[in-house]
Amino acid sequence: MTGSAKRNERDLKIVHAAARLFAHQGYRGTSTREIARLAGITENTLFRHFESKENLFWIALRSSLAGWDLRPELLHDVLANVSPEVVLPRFLTQVVDTSILNPELLRLIAVAFLEMRWKAMEVCDEILSPVLAAINRYLAASIENGNLRRDLDPPLITAAMATMVLIHPMLMKFIDTPAAPVADSQYTIQVLSKFWVDVLVVRKRAGQ
Repeated sequence: MTGSAKRNERDLKIVHAAARLFAHQGYRGTSTREIARLAGITENTLFRHFESKENLFWIALRSSLAGWDLRPELLHDVLANVSPEVVLPRFLTQVVDTSILNPELLRLIAVAFLEMRWKAMEVCDEILSPVLAAINRYLAASIENGNLRRDLDPPLITAAMATMVLIHPMLMKFIDTPAAPVADSQYTIQVLSKFWVDVLVVRKRAGQ
């Protein structure tokens, strides 16, 4: 392994350790000494790779948000105004996949807004806005062309879909339904897709 590859691997390990600790202990509750220990390095080594604790926090958050870029097939379908029955499941699949691959994401966003508010909006706006704005425009166009119900508010629906996916694993822990199946990612995507398609899509009557 080359020196550059070793450095990249070490950086990823530090960022991963930082994301876990920041997500579960908050920014102020996490020390660089703890991050270094979890990453298996010395604190001096950490500071040779990252200029400050705050710098490391924003890198960890950006890394966790990296999966939010619209996937090529979803971007194509959004721009082409493909039917909601195709676009909505693809959007929900991307959000589900992102939340599973980055289980600390929601906690990190909360920590950013609670403890680092001065920059949280800038970072989240830079990464989240392009995706959510694209979905919002798609919903507005689908309402206009009659594919979705006309009594809908596109920004509200966009936020509701994303929020439902991100927080549902946490809320499921408080719902006492022993008969409910344990939801894996595919099951979650199927259920959420059916729910939102049934709620939003205009069902045309036979002969129309």
